[in-house]
Amino acid sequence: MPPGELAHAATQALLLAVSVSLPVLAVAALVGLVTAALQAASQIQDPTLAHLPRLLAVVAVLALLGPWMGREIAAFAEQVFSATR
Repeated sequence: MPPGELAHAATQALLLAVSVSLPVLAVAALVGLVTAALQAASQIQDPTLAHLPRLLAVVAVLALLGPWMGREIAAFAEQVFSATR
């Protein structure tokens, strides 16, 4: 594989990693923000309340978007491996 194609494949891999992880990170950030606002309003500072909703939200998003993530990664891998033949 020529260096130009390799650099392009590496760039595409990094963009794929960002696009696949972005929904999970966005949900975790949003749930963390809502949880922090609720904790600040109620003045309850229990660490479990900070982490448990975020964990459950991330697990739910991974369960919902896992097949899409897998298809995207598999399609990219197939594209890269078929280009090397």
